[in-house]
Amino acid sequence: MTVRMPRTGRVRKFVPVSRARRGTRGAQPKVVALGGGHGLSASLTALRRITGDLTAVVTVADDGGSSGRLRDELGVLPPGDLRKALAALCGDDDWGQTWARVIQHRFTSEGELHEHAVGNLLIVALWEQLGDHVSALDLVGKLLGAHGRVLPMSAVPLELQALVRGHDADRPDELSTVRGQATVALTPGEVQSVHVVPEDPPAVPEAVAAVLDADWVVLGPGSWFSSVIPHLLVPELLEALQETKARRVLSLNLAPQPGETDGFSPQRHLEVLARHAPKLALDVVLADEAAVPDRDSLTEAAQRLGGTVELAPVAALDGSPRHDPELLAAAYDRIFRMHGRIGPWR
Repeated sequence: MTVRMPRTGRVRKFVPVSRARRGTRGAQPKVVALGGGHGLSASLTALRRITGDLTAVVTVADDGGSSGRLRDELGVLPPGDLRKALAALCGDDDWGQTWARVIQHRFTSEGELHEHAVGNLLIVALWEQLGDHVSALDLVGKLLGAHGRVLPMSAVPLELQALVRGHDADRPDELSTVRGQATVALTPGEVQSVHVVPEDPPAVPEAVAAVLDADWVVLGPGSWFSSVIPHLLVPELLEALQETKARRVLSLNLAPQPGETDGFSPQRHLEVLARHAPKLALDVVLADEAAVPDRDSLTEAAQRLGGTVELAPVAALDGSPRHDPELLAAAYDRIFRMHGRIGPWR
């Protein structure tokens, strides 16, 4: 596999941790990635290239689209972000890519199936058949040949609520409570803080165990208030993140998200995170070098959380605000090698 560095045109050989280590001691870093939606998918697509011991812990506050309809009708966890994580863990071979397309496929009709994703229906069907969220997701992962495990962060569906300034354009200075992840993600106002209902949701025990047993925990990229921060609002999961001996890396977005984080600098993302979880320490903050206009300010913000900053070219080469899987994999690989603790996988 080769990775072309976008600013120099130089090509270097990228040897993932999984391949480099497999020939010696056979062990790989245990990595847990937290998030939801497209941001988590980008991280998982990269991470599965460098380790075979990968667990995704996924937010369960989605209330829009197919997930929202299934949640309202059946009272289940929203399956959409779980489905996206499973698709991202599918391999690059024909089997993996075929199943990734199948579970992401959405029906087009004038009836009740319109816009439902096949994977959502499959996941919910297995939940009803097995009566267990984790066993059902493990079975879907086995069917897909997924390169990792997918877990919900909580066993109960959550409602995201945000305190927003200027949600009503006619009252730009007014603070109001906005309810629902889909609404929060699209608010034209400035999000001040978020919380979840119920306020102290139970964490999935397997998710807590995975965090405590990890070598690395990766948080982000993704929608800051609706996909990244919600993990810090589940008390047992936050406690595990604070107590784990794993190294913690925060992966920043390539650009502010319209609605949620309009006008946010990279360092402000860290400040917002710290307000929601004051005791959470970080080891590394990963950012695209072209998305950081003021490295000193970001470095200071990272240091206040106990971490260092790693800048790397991780954006897609076409200029779109999305991560390139191979470049992001190379960045994670370098961080794991340079900052990892001495352990059985090193």
